[in-house]
This record gives sequence, structure tokens and C-alpha cells, in this order.
Amino acid sequence: MEAAGLLCLAAAALLAWGFLRVWDSRERTKSQEQAGVLGDGSRTLLVIAHPDDEAMFFAPTVLGLARLGHRLSLLCFSAGNFYNQGEIRKKELLQSCDVLGIPPSSIMIIDNRDFPDDPSVRWDTERVASILLQHIEMNSINLVVTFDEGGVSGHSNHIALYAAMRTLHSEGRLPKGCSVLTLQSVNVLRKYISLLDLPFTLLRRQDVLFVLTSKEVAQAKRAMSCHHSQLLWFRRLYVLFSRYMRINSLYFL
Repeated sequence: MEAAGLLCLAAAALLAWGFLRVWDSRERTKSQEQAGVLGDGSRTLLVIAHPDDEAMFFAPTVLGLARLGHRLSLLCFSAGNFYNQGEIRKKELLQSCDVLGIPPSSIMIIDNRDFPDDPSVRWDTERVASILLQHIEMNSINLVVTFDEGGVSGHSNHIALYAAMRTLHSEGRLPKGCSVLTLQSVNVLRKYISLLDLPFTLLRRQDVLFVLTSKEVAQAKRAMSCHHSQLLWFRRLYVLFSRYMRINSLYFL
């Protein structure tokens, strides 16, 4: 039974490797197709709740959009001060973004009591929406990327960002031509099978799909390694096994 299990695992790994090789061979064509959907050279804003979200969840999107020539900026709604490490985590975010290709001049970190890093606190939707809209308008943003209604990990701060973007979108308050992409949440099993999830992902509908090459995976891991304060044992396992370090599927609102 143990040998059969190992054979099944090896077969699954080989299948995922095959899918990845096919993906690599089609990368240029796929990037061109997605450029038509996303708009080459778009001014794109990544909206996150905490330092490390950009690497832990959105690295494939950040690197994929960079391939397409997007000008990326980042808005982080907290300093990640749950364990009184806010100042450390701000510096780690800047280091991570440097690895991912987002310059310091394009990064804004909101650090005030309205948006504490705390899963038990529900951020005010209208307050978040107001700040988002102001940032979008001031920077002429035409594409916003953030979490979906599941927040990937279910964190209430993640979900608050989606609720605010959903409000702006549904009420028609976004500037003309500004689109919103949300990162698809998946179940726990799919979340932690890394590239083995690629066949399941390809069989399901999404508006945009980014899969990292092996070189880009290494880049994403370097970005995540900048968050030294957060690299507890379970997050090290996350880096090894999570699909979000390799695959992002996204939907337009």
C-alpha cells in the first residue's frame, strides 16, 4: 500500500511537471493574450491588508503583470502590528517589494488606529472605500488587484478590502475605465498541493491566470524570505506547499 501511494504521488508530480512544461512553452503566447484582456502598460494598484500579503498571496500576479508591462503600485492598509512588530514589518515590505520590482516611491503603507492588524476587528467598509477611491483617483489607476470575498485565508482584514472594492464597483463610483481583479480563494486541499493544483485550475474558469516559471518561483521565495519576522515553521511549510506561491487565478468584478 505504501509503495502504491508513492507511485501515485510520483505520477501526480510528473503530471504537474508536464503541465508546467507546457505552460512554459506557451508563456509568451499566453502573456500576449492576457495583455489584450488586461491592457498593456496599465497603471495597476495592488491593495493588501498586511506586509507579506504581496509575496504570500500575490507574487504570481505581481510578476505576471510585470511581464505584461504594467506599472505597479501598492497600497497596504496596516503596518502588521498585531505583535508590536509594525516598524520591522514596514521595512520587510519595502525589501520584499524591491525583489518583486515595486519601487519605494510606488508604495503607501497606512498605519493608523482605524485599520488595526486584528482578525477580530471589522474595518469600516465606507472608510476603506473612501481611502481606496482617493488613492485610485490621485494616481490615475485603471486596474485594481485585491482579495475576493473569501480573503484566501478568511482573514477579516482581507475580506474588508474586497467589501470596500465591491461597494465602489457596485455603486459605480470607480473612475471610468478602472477595472477590479480579485484573487480566487480555494479550499484547503487545493491551497496546499502546490503545482499539483495546476490541472484542476486549468479545468476551471477564470478571467486571468498566472503561473510562475521556476525562475520566478525562486524570485517569489526571495521576496517572502524578506519577511524574517513572519517566517515561523508553519509559514516555511506554506512557502513550500502553497499554490499561491506559484499560481494565481483571478476574476473581474
